[in-house]
Amino acid sequence: MADDLPISPLAPKKQPVLPPIAGVRLGAVEAGIKYRGRTDLAAIVFDEDVVCAGVFTKSACASAPVEWCRELLSGVENPRARTAIINSGNANAFTGKAGAEAARMSADAAAQVFDCKPENVLLASTGVIGEPLDASAFANHLQNIALAAENWDDAAKAIMTTDTYPKQVSRKVDLGDGEVTINGIAKGSGMIAPDMATMLAFLVTDAPISADLLQNELKSATDTTFNAITVDSDTSTSDTILAFATGKAGRSGSKIDPDLSKIPPAPLQNTNDPRLKAFRTAFHGVLHDLALLTVRDGEGATKLVEVRVEGAVSEPSAKRIAMSIANSPLVKTAIAGEDANWGRVVMAVGKAGEPADRDKLAIWFGDVRVAAEGARDPDYDEDTASAVMRGQEILLRVDIGLGNGAFTAWTCDLTKQYVAINGDYRS
Repeated sequence: MADDLPISPLAPKKQPVLPPIAGVRLGAVEAGIKYRGRTDLAAIVFDEDVVCAGVFTKSACASAPVEWCRELLSGVENPRARTAIINSGNANAFTGKAGAEAARMSADAAAQVFDCKPENVLLASTGVIGEPLDASAFANHLQNIALAAENWDDAAKAIMTTDTYPKQVSRKVDLGDGEVTINGIAKGSGMIAPDMATMLAFLVTDAPISADLLQNELKSATDTTFNAITVDSDTSTSDTILAFATGKAGRSGSKIDPDLSKIPPAPLQNTNDPRLKAFRTAFHGVLHDLALLTVRDGEGATKLVEVRVEGAVSEPSAKRIAMSIANSPLVKTAIAGEDANWGRVVMAVGKAGEPADRDKLAIWFGDVRVAAEGARDPDYDEDTASAVMRGQEILLRVDIGLGNGAFTAWTCDLTKQYVAINGDYRS
């Protein structure tokens, strides 16, 4: 968090307290990577090797930690992890062979401290691109981390860069034969245009779920959550979402919880399991809430915008149109200026490269239809539309009028503060 940045006006009024999850402890320490007087190195440590899954940036210039994680998770039938090490202030991206060596040193340091193999250590870094990361002291710093099951807030704060608040979400869900918990933390504020974004997210559940099923659920949920948000249309080198499952629901440590109301649920192992629907809803909900917390903390943002496209020829077409609108600087600056300028929305639809018919297009700001049938709505009222634009949360709905394809994206306005933050980001 940049110390001179005020907390986003879109921040939640109250930060949640995430409950402990059996089998995992967290902590953070000040390593002096870039920031002074704040923590910048976090560890998520498991009692034993646990099921893990990951989704990463599609950038062709991926960071060394992303490449490290991809190599450990790709093509592995049953991937396991003992710890995740995350640093802020330095992305360890575009750092050449030295970056790969820093990633290896980070994994070796964690393996030494937490008594595991380097290949069971997952890494994530966020911050400045192109600056070497000195990981030589990581082992000493990691030894000084005070780990506790309650330290979710500490970890969430340590991974922030220009974020103005920590992002944390928790949900409990009854699978029918036992209750499970899903906790998630994330960071992200700028360079947000997923595939995925300058964002990191870490989810831990005590559900007993197989690795392939967890990977499938993570990939599916990401498509309509973190891959449906944008702050500034820029895709990062470092985007990482990691999910872990301790499998210890209804247990205290490695023992059955004495509270007999907490019965360990049976393992989730295949897509035909009827209990999967409940888990999927909760898991998707955690990712959705974390994604929106990221947009709410968009650099300089004052408004959260939901862009809902319907009536497209297909869902992929609807997504491309929605992201064209959500990424448009002209649309976003109009929203910042509280101007119901539907002409800019028409422009964004037209440039998307997807099937569209001017005379079938309809546009709403909130409940106010501003344009239809190729012209301004005959009942349009400027005062009513302006009242909608003065809100902190705005629905922008577009009906293409050609089919049943639909997609929802989320973005924020583009303000002078965004330019100020990014104009001196490295200083």
